[in-house]
Amino acid sequence: MSRAPAWRLSVGVFCASRMGSDPGFAQQSAALGRMLAEREVRLVYGGGAVGLMGVVADAAIEAGGQVCGVIPRSMASREVAHPGLQDLRIVETMAERKTVMIEESDAFLVLPGGIGTLDELFEVVTLDQLGLIEKPLTLVDYKGFWGPLLGVLDAMAGAGVYRKDWRERIGVVGDVDSCEGLVEGWLRGR
Repeated sequence: MSRAPAWRLSVGVFCASRMGSDPGFAQQSAALGRMLAEREVRLVYGGGAVGLMGVVADAAIEAGGQVCGVIPRSMASREVAHPGLQDLRIVETMAERKTVMIEESDAFLVLPGGIGTLDELFEVVTLDQLGLIEKPLTLVDYKGFWGPLLGVLDAMAGAGVYRKDWRERIGVVGDVDSCEGLVEGWLRGR
């Protein structure tokens, strides 16, 4: 698949198909969509028009950004496939969705999300640990959202069932403003 010259980098964003209880989740999602678009970074995400997925996509589109959405056919109506995307990929399975998103992304940012978000982030982490991909993944730990997960990973490393160096490969920032430096670094590294 060839990429149009309008983007310099593609960042996969994993996040919820629901809004969540904290209005800051949507604010962070919108800020991320705008920030990526302003830096000519293509957003790759789950293709939905609802929840935080819809917010991040809407913000990127409104800021003139390139957006690629990937959604399984069975979920296109339930998550309401985003009608405003320049590039909407309808796939058959969740596994295919993850594969396409990973192939199309150079790096990953993870906003608050549920089980599907965990599935996506652990797919990337596992592929990285197996040496099958080498793409950075960073959790946006807004208001400590990812703290419990990080605690479990740290406990696993402390118990010796998970390598400490693997845990250290998962980046963590406190909010979307902190992502700007990451994205700039990823762009410089291209």
